[in-house]
Amino acid sequence: MREMTCLECPRGCQLTINEETLEVTGNNCPKGEDFARAEITNPVRVLTTTAVIESETESMLPVRTKDPIPKKSMSAAMKAIKNIRVKAPVEVGDIIVEDLVGTGVPLIATKRVLK
Repeated sequence: MREMTCLECPRGCQLTINEETLEVTGNNCPKGEDFARAEITNPVRVLTTTAVIESETESMLPVRTKDPIPKKSMSAAMKAIKNIRVKAPVEVGDIIVEDLVGTGVPLIATKRVLK
């Protein structure tokens, strides 16, 4: 048995999951059950960090994955992002990396940098 707090809505239900059968209890809505099963079988997160930018006004560019990526890919993603050099100008939502470390998920800019 594994216990966790559901993060899908503000309720924060306390979930209990049988890892062998994937039976979930404690959820007050279907989202809790989906959340718990995903956490057990394939946990994912949105990665938010910064990348180096070549600009007259900024040295770091806030970036994030457009969608969640597997937790097991986080370390490789951070290593890849460490080696990225972005050239200004950049708009919010611009794709910095099309497919971050083979996840199929783009890395996007979250700040506008003009020069």
